[in-house]
Amino acid sequence: MDLIRKIRHNGIVEITTSSLITWNDGKSRLCGDFRALNNYKKSDRYCIPRIPHALEKLEKAKYITKMDFMKGFHQNGVKPNSMKLLRMICHMGIYEYTRMPFGIKNESSNFQMMIDTRFQGEILEGWMVVYIDDTIIYSETWEYHVQYIDRVLSKCTPINMKFSLKKCNFGQKELWALGHKVSGLSLAIDQNKVAAVLQKPVPKKIKEMQYFLGRDAYERIKNELTNAPVLILPDFESYFKLYIDAACSQRLGASLHQRQIVVGEPREGVICYISRKLKYSDARYGATQTECLCLVWALGKLHYYLEGAVFEFYTDCTELKSLLNMKTTNRHMLRWQIAI
Repeated sequence: MDLIRKIRHNGIVEITTSSLITWNDGKSRLCGDFRALNNYKKSDRYCIPRIPHALEKLEKAKYITKMDFMKGFHQNGVKPNSMKLLRMICHMGIYEYTRMPFGIKNESSNFQMMIDTRFQGEILEGWMVVYIDDTIIYSETWEYHVQYIDRVLSKCTPINMKFSLKKCNFGQKELWALGHKVSGLSLAIDQNKVAAVLQKPVPKKIKEMQYFLGRDAYERIKNELTNAPVLILPDFESYFKLYIDAACSQRLGASLHQRQIVVGEPREGVICYISRKLKYSDARYGATQTECLCLVWALGKLHYYLEGAVFEFYTDCTELKSLLNMKTTNRHMLRWQIAI
């Protein structure tokens, strides 16, 4: 009730079927069940940036600032003729939203479009990234960095848009943003996201144990999988290396590499890893077909990096090396040859 009184005082109210969820800091947030209303809303096609593509723009950044809009959706007003659709009924009375609630279809894309429009010039200048309510400012010099922060804040003040100070980090060499530990040289994943691998039980079947070649190998693999890899940011002026492998007719995997100068020394670093399980229909393919499928899938998944770029691909399937010159009547292989 204290929360309802607080949002009532601030002019924000909730719908009848609202429920409480918890923020990372333990505070409560009201969310409504708007499924019935969302069924009548048309889908918005506005594009929300992909997180990897957003983070890649931070290449060579020496100073990074992350700012989070305070309850971003609530900073959007609701039109008077729409307020009647957003109601909450309780023993204290009937309330209507005056601000956009959580759970409304298209609200993420609408908020993204609003921020993109407001900061279009800053984004096009190449020193600002926006992912819904997360704003990242980056630069190579401290003087420019301070100017950029001032420009963003000066644009927010007239329209009374506020940031959550607790979630802001200013002028850092590296910080956590969009689920990654970000710096101008590398990316690392959150350890909490690999906890499921650490908690995986020891294999009990003989066939499973054969995959890991005993308990010792199994523990080493678990350690490799759960130690957050240091990923490098791509340099689109250099060529890429694509490594592919179809493992045991069960899953596909690939990794994208590039040779760069890191801390004054040339070394090959990993840009990203990708994998997926084989579908039931794909599991019937032979070794060459499966490896070819892996290549086609990886090219499609990583087209953002590889389209128009110079790259080499590496495979342990010798037949695949002559794929483009292969003469075959297999319809899958022919289609994949055309795709490649």
